[in-house]
Amino acid sequence: MTVGTPGAVTAASDRPRRLRVHAADGWRAVRRLPASFVAGAVMVLLVLAVAAAADWLATYPYDEMHYESIQTPPGREFLLGTDQYGRDVLSRILVGSRISLCYGLGSTALGLFLGVPLGLWAGYKGGRTDEILMRGLDVFMSIPPLLLGLLVLAMTEPALWKTVAAIGIVSAPSAARIVRSVTLSLKNEEFVQAALARGEGDRYVVFNEILTNVWPAIVVEAGLRVTFGILLGAALSFLGLGAQPPSSDWGLMISEARPFLTVAPWAALYPGLAMFVTVMGFNLLGDGLRDVLDPRLRHRPVR
Repeated sequence: MTVGTPGAVTAASDRPRRLRVHAADGWRAVRRLPASFVAGAVMVLLVLAVAAAADWLATYPYDEMHYESIQTPPGREFLLGTDQYGRDVLSRILVGSRISLCYGLGSTALGLFLGVPLGLWAGYKGGRTDEILMRGLDVFMSIPPLLLGLLVLAMTEPALWKTVAAIGIVSAPSAARIVRSVTLSLKNEEFVQAALARGEGDRYVVFNEILTNVWPAIVVEAGLRVTFGILLGAALSFLGLGAQPPSSDWGLMISEARPFLTVAPWAALYPGLAMFVTVMGFNLLGDGLRDVLDPRLRHRPVR
């Protein structure tokens, strides 16, 4: 018979206590997260999961017409009813979530890709460079976003990638101004002056020193820009310059159901509710990220 050493016995008996300590620390960390961040993260993850599994969750093909069930109210066969062509509203909402998320996520990525370098360079260089870049962006920002999107799309045939590009171009000036304001507050910090004293070039300082400290503001701005992209994409689709029939897009669904609001209100109500939940989730997530990434709120006490 082998007898274990006292150290081994102590280590084995101490293991459950260590697990309990780690679990308690993890729970305290979760409790420190703002409620808006947790709620927004849950809603966004749910929307993303639904969009990813739309083909499996949809009860019918999104473009399948049931001529014997035109404008059928919500019931057992069609959970959210059918539209004026007999298409299942639930299936169209599920599949349409991909296009709406594409508007939001794709335009946000493009807007940050265009706006972040402009904001970094304008804030770092200052002087005439800052004036030229910012006055040019002010011209774009003086035009209402919907009108600017219409101007960009009216010159070509409507297409999904063109709508995403138009929304991205519209959102770039706002991202550039946010990044510029943060860069102005960072360019005189000691770590930037130390990099310049080492003989580093402007490109290194901007993209290796300043950009790494601007990311919190960029992340928060991205969370809020997604909601802007979803709403503007839905507005453009509502006006006929976004997704084209028979595509399933929330804005297009509301536009097609508008003449039948008194007969079949569910065809416009449920896509609007889906858009509301998605936009609310990203808004809560953006507000929560702002609280999490704010150093003044990061170590607030837990009651």
